[in-house]
Amino acid sequence: MMARFVEENRSKMFSKRTDWKLTPNRFTEAQQELRAAGMEVLDLTVSNPTRAGLAYDVEAILNSLINPDALDYDPQPKGLRSAREAVAGYYREQHEGFDVGPESLVLTTSTSEGYSYVFRLLCNPNDEILVPKPSYPLFEFLADLQDVKLVPYPLVYDHGWQIDFPSLYKAVNHRTRAVVVVHPNNPTGSYVSDAERRTLNSFCREYSLSLIVDEVFLDYAHDGAPRPTFAANRDALTFTLSGLSKISGLPQMKVAWVATSGLKDEVNAALGRLEVIADTYLSMNAPIQLATPVLLGQRKSSQPLLLDRLRSNLEELDHQLAKQKACRRLDVEGGWYAVLRVPATQSDEELAIELLRKLSVLVHPGHFYDFPGDGYLIVSLITPIEKFREGMERVLELLHQ
Repeated sequence: MMARFVEENRSKMFSKRTDWKLTPNRFTEAQQELRAAGMEVLDLTVSNPTRAGLAYDVEAILNSLINPDALDYDPQPKGLRSAREAVAGYYREQHEGFDVGPESLVLTTSTSEGYSYVFRLLCNPNDEILVPKPSYPLFEFLADLQDVKLVPYPLVYDHGWQIDFPSLYKAVNHRTRAVVVVHPNNPTGSYVSDAERRTLNSFCREYSLSLIVDEVFLDYAHDGAPRPTFAANRDALTFTLSGLSKISGLPQMKVAWVATSGLKDEVNAALGRLEVIADTYLSMNAPIQLATPVLLGQRKSSQPLLLDRLRSNLEELDHQLAKQKACRRLDVEGGWYAVLRVPATQSDEELAIELLRKLSVLVHPGHFYDFPGDGYLIVSLITPIEKFREGMERVLELLHQ
């Protein structure tokens, strides 16, 4: 009796919002088995640019962290003015002179923290946020921690990816507070078109919703043509998230931001509340904020290297795909990933495990990103070129059998 009482009370020690399944799935177990056996794995899921064989300006990056001003504690809720001005400068230089005022920016340690701030700003417990599907699985954990409910809306593929607006309209209700868009989407690599942007703005105005836009991969258009930032969006209250992780290929330098735009009165009200939220956490440290101008400047050398890598691997992928008929890749406009359409003879997880155990090649199964069914694999285009070539040869040889 006492044992059952203790067990029941132990289960009540933690909040329901953290009641996740913490045991590893079969795919993770397979990875752990190979690591334990000391097996070398060709990793085609590389997302960390600092481990992708790129050349960095080591001296400039490290010297940027040595600043005597870091010895002075000067808490500013939105972030140091010098760092926010550097972010504003990035938008002016990278996006055709567009002016993002420093006062419209709130610095955070990551886009994940930025999402948390905005979710807290907009939502009461159990309010709803509309999120794209397929997309990156991080949203679920962020929503759980903020007591927010996610409602998916589909992206459909027909000669490219598009937002399914009829489904979006069906998903909205009185608890809906915002729509998340990822521009370009991860992993589909699809940008929001101008026509879709206009419809999103109209939708948000009709239902008094906000737009939350993740633009971490914005600068990585494969055709080299710049895409417009939502930080310039004035037709709906918009929160645009980005940061150094992808812009400069520096995920270890924890600098991100939320840019707020829209109608003046709504923007002012939102920024006043965001400032209180940021002031409550004061999470950014002085050395990294003081280094932000230099670290943002590193994009001028890192982005060309990454774009060359993306294009080389995409060319290699297309070359290999042309020699077989078992699978194809879906259209991709930007970002670091490619989606492969493969024969759905088994679940994506089973296929990924088979590739891992038989060929020592790591790819992501489509269900990891909430694809609508089986028959999808995702590979990273920033993988070192030789590893990407060999890994894809192994994958396509198995699929061709």
